[in-house]
Amino acid sequence: MDDKPVDKEEILKELSEMHKLDYDYADGKILGSMCTEAHPFAKEVYYDFLDTNLGDPGLFKGTKLIETKVIESIGELLSIEKPYGNIVTGGTEANLMAIRAARNHARKYKGITDGEIIIPASAHFSFKKAADMLNLRIVEADLDDNYKIDVESIKELISDKTVAIVAIAGTTELGLIDPIEEISKIALENNIYFHVDAAFGGFIIPFLRDIGFDLPVFDFSLKGVCSITVDPHKMGLAPIPAGGIIFREEEYLEVMAVDSPYLTVKTQSTIVGTRLGASSAATYAIMKYFGKEGYSKMAKELMDTTNFFKEGLEELGYDIVCEPELNIVAFNHPDMDTNVLAEKLEKLGWKVSVAKCPVSIRVVLMNHIKLSHIKELLEDLKEIY
Repeated sequence: MDDKPVDKEEILKELSEMHKLDYDYADGKILGSMCTEAHPFAKEVYYDFLDTNLGDPGLFKGTKLIETKVIESIGELLSIEKPYGNIVTGGTEANLMAIRAARNHARKYKGITDGEIIIPASAHFSFKKAADMLNLRIVEADLDDNYKIDVESIKELISDKTVAIVAIAGTTELGLIDPIEEISKIALENNIYFHVDAAFGGFIIPFLRDIGFDLPVFDFSLKGVCSITVDPHKMGLAPIPAGGIIFREEEYLEVMAVDSPYLTVKTQSTIVGTRLGASSAATYAIMKYFGKEGYSKMAKELMDTTNFFKEGLEELGYDIVCEPELNIVAFNHPDMDTNVLAEKLEKLGWKVSVAKCPVSIRVVLMNHIKLSHIKELLEDLKEIY
């Protein structure tokens, strides 16, 4: 820290220089991120609520009401009339809350003290964090030939120590939707908590289904689903941080609750104490601003761009890993090492990511990637080929 105050203009100049080191979503070069630029209206609302704290909701009753309304709106998308949950920092915290609820529920009602969670090999790394923090053992289910969780593998892995089964609606690497309807039945039959990580897919699958896309059911209309993660700061265009965790029953929040006697509420279930209300307010605003019609239009445009990119790659001779279900395309060069291809794209300014399951170049077609960017990328890929 400086000994004396520094002039504001000097500080802003210094920050501006460092900010120039960042990539800009608007350039269309960030191809591997599941986040995107927040909508300007959401940013405006976010700023207005910067001083609110949902960790002490009795002091911010209006902002708490907003969070409640947001959870109800997201719940409506996920086919539940009376949802429970919170707007949190992101998918990682939401998944951690879900697994904590599952562990505590199993501990309270089944007496399980050394629990296991069954997750697919395609699961997000946040579940490894959750298992580590909650002293749980991960049991990894196999994937089938289509890179989705193998249902028979789940059946074989269930034991008297299983506290939760996890499936994905929009896998991080390929954007695929696990056979959640089948898994829901298995969870019900075995009385096991079932969590769906729809951090990515939760804000696009409902809208695509509404306009006729043939996508699997993944939500609370399936009776075995206990909780769902969905991130407004991904496809919802809310500012970071805005993750969401939705529970079927209030009891799942209650088994996580700890006493908070010096606050305006006497118990607290979220992982963090102080929680910025701006995320809830911005999410509320942008969901009302777009409505189902606006989100459906955006989802259709993203899938059109996705299919254009996939077809363009095939015309150039690249190998497509799988038919895209959502707005992610994974591909490889038939004769070039994937990491070499990634390095060549990096030198041309494209920020791609390399998937591990299977190894491939992964492009997430987020809102900041326009058709013109994809045409430019295809031209570069043609030169590389």
